[in-house]
Amino acid sequence: MKDRQEIFKNFALLDEIETASKLIKLGFGEIQNINPSNDFYFLPFQLLSQGFERFMKSYICLGYYNVNGSYPPLAYIKKLGHDLEALKNTILDDFFDDQGKYYLVEDRKFLASDVDFKNLLYILSEFGKMARYHNYDIISGNQKPSVNPRELWEDFEREILDKGSIRKYDNRDIENEVFGDISRYVIIVFEKFVSALARQFNFGTLGDHAKTFSGYIFDFGMLYPDKWGLTDYRMNTTRFKQQPKKVHKRTLADEIERKVNPNFRFRKIKRYEYDGEWPFYADEVIIELRHKHWCIITIDGHDYALNGSAVGKYKLESPHEAGMAMLGVSIGDFITMALALSGSNP
Repeated sequence: MKDRQEIFKNFALLDEIETASKLIKLGFGEIQNINPSNDFYFLPFQLLSQGFERFMKSYICLGYYNVNGSYPPLAYIKKLGHDLEALKNTILDDFFDDQGKYYLVEDRKFLASDVDFKNLLYILSEFGKMARYHNYDIISGNQKPSVNPRELWEDFEREILDKGSIRKYDNRDIENEVFGDISRYVIIVFEKFVSALARQFNFGTLGDHAKTFSGYIFDFGMLYPDKWGLTDYRMNTTRFKQQPKKVHKRTLADEIERKVNPNFRFRKIKRYEYDGEWPFYADEVIIELRHKHWCIITIDGHDYALNGSAVGKYKLESPHEAGMAMLGVSIGDFITMALALSGSNP
């Protein structure tokens, strides 16, 4: 009977870990969905506050099991509460083992002292505890209203912009990249967090029992610096899936016109030839300038708009909007190179 109960508990914990993983990935995707036409911050706040809480409580359950040989009683779980910062501190104080391994030592340092992470976790924690009802505090005349997570988040965004992205507001062709810069910065902070916890599963430092659950968060545990900020989590969201993609699949006639029309100039660029941070998921692209004005980019046989003029002229999406370029990595250099084709020989 005891073995059967243990099996049920394992399945219940597995369900929690899988749920947490899905909520976190969806939350990341909804952060990346924020743009000039979508400022619905409530959804990523809701997804991430729940996802992080479930993930950390699952971690604590396994840490408790590693120490005591059994899962914690209900009273212990209830006492944990909903404060994300407190949950993180419980993990660090009681159940995080770096064993002197370089990456795990760095993970501990990040969890314990990173200022950006602390600020973002506070916003989500307050949202999860009470701030989701901030408007009702105002409506009801609460003398001690909860914090406004939206305002705190926007303050954090302004801090990011002050670090360099603000200059993009002066360039119409890349001004929308500002939202990608913000989302990438935030995603990297959160990826460092979830990967730090997931590696405790993968490395076995949370115990042999926890390692049996590692397959369900393995992709988080494999996020190292060379992978931070490169995943397009929007692919998991309904908003992105249902949005019609305005791209053009090239035809033979397109290829002929590109080669014979004197008003079309083009250039193929490969990843290994480019001196800078490559922004595209594909390893090669073709930039094209039409009539010295409209910049097009071809990726995997489809045309996308490089500059704002091409968006209006051809009703095409940019590579970022279509999920063909990494959010937070600028394509401004490719616009410059395309416009420079006006002075090249046909």
